[in-house]
Amino acid sequence: MPLPAPTVDRKHLHTRTIVTRSFERSDGLWDIEGSVVDTKTYDYAGYEGGQVSAGTPVHGMSLRMTIDRDLNIHDMEAVTDYAPYRVCGSITPNFKKLVGLNLGKGFRKAARELVGGTQGCVHLVDLLGPMATTAFQTFGSLDHKRLSDASMRGEKIDAFFVNGCHTLAADSPVIHKEFPTLYTAK
Repeated sequence: MPLPAPTVDRKHLHTRTIVTRSFERSDGLWDIEGSVVDTKTYDYAGYEGGQVSAGTPVHGMSLRMTIDRDLNIHDMEAVTDYAPYRVCGSITPNFKKLVGLNLGKGFRKAARELVGGTQGCVHLVDLLGPMATTAFQTFGSLDHKRLSDASMRGEKIDAFFVNGCHTLAADSPVIHKEFPTLYTAK
């Protein structure tokens, strides 16, 4: 369902597009790629001189995270194609510091400690959250049937997803139907 129509006149000024994708590799690992592109709807003076035309990216940055099935980061590549300052892209090698981290609990905090603030790029750091979510979504569909079948057999399963949202509350009809051993009626 789309948002309701605005009730006042307005002018579109800026668009930020974030895209994430997952890929299964032939070597048993997975690549999660993310990109962020910011554009303006108007021409403006560039920060280091020159004119920037409407639609030309202000930011155009990408990450590739290589992970294993346990969500451990094996490799990280960062690229800055568009930035308001020439020096912006010089920080991209720092994102290799994320190699060895796990995308599970505490990942965002650990990532900010390694590449946050002056040790990284806020736009690339912002991509890490959606990329982690993409990794979870990639494996979620692979895990759902296996976990549901195990729960139906009465086996104890890892309940990492329970209470993560309204639909997956421990007392929800979804948990009752799909994961009966995790269901806790109130």
